[in-house]
Amino acid sequence: MINSTPQALTIAGSDSDGSAGMQADLHTFFTRNVYGASVITACVAGNSYGIHASVPMPTDFIDQEFQDLTDDYHIKASKTGMLADSELIKNVVKNYQKGDFGPLVVDPVIMTKHGSQLLEESAFDTLRMALLPLATVITPNFYESQKIAEMTIRTDDDTITAAHKIQAMGAKNVIAKGAHSDSNQTVVRDYVLLESGEGFWLSEPYHDTDRVNGTGDSLSACITAELAKGTPIKMAIQIAKQFVNTAIGDPIQVGHKFGPINHWAAQAAKIDLTPATED
Repeated sequence: MINSTPQALTIAGSDSDGSAGMQADLHTFFTRNVYGASVITACVAGNSYGIHASVPMPTDFIDQEFQDLTDDYHIKASKTGMLADSELIKNVVKNYQKGDFGPLVVDPVIMTKHGSQLLEESAFDTLRMALLPLATVITPNFYESQKIAEMTIRTDDDTITAAHKIQAMGAKNVIAKGAHSDSNQTVVRDYVLLESGEGFWLSEPYHDTDRVNGTGDSLSACITAELAKGTPIKMAIQIAKQFVNTAIGDPIQVGHKFGPINHWAAQAAKIDLTPATED
């Protein structure tokens, strides 16, 4: 039957070194047995040492990418990655709303896991007002949760409050990811707030490694892949958490400095959901 294979869409930039962005998303889709399509929003030249050049795609080209997918494919779930400015965010929102691209996972690429800002300040309000309300799931890291919720997070209660604030802005399900910048920590804990009102923590071992490029991309992409297969939202989030932790915990040696996570290890791992949820 035509288009019976689960299909997912990444709306993101292309990273030439393959460790993050669209490439990390497509690696993840493949390892979760989902066919991956892409709308390229920018092309980035970089390697494990850093990013050295980037070129945004013209909005009329992005329009055509969306149209061609609409004309031929049956996308069951989509995700966004880095959207650099207001014009691009508005363009993606317009095209997503015009078509049928399934539930949307928003990886709000605003700040790095170390707190450096990536999104233009002028585009932040556009992201929060236009894109966030479309999110079936939003996956902010620790610093992004603070930025979106406009508050400082110091405690578990603060994290829970931030998640509720973000949900009140329109996102149905929120994963407020924990900080992982302390080499002395032993676990990473993320707080999940579901549309139903249920809230719980997900905990996995902390790995002190510089092989973490593409972590956030792969988490949101794994959720997207599972939604494309029809996996319930809670289970999709639990699977993604374990998938990414496994990929971090068994590193591959690619590049000289900050390397990618290991999607092969995550593909081979057996996902056990029993211990993943913490009340």
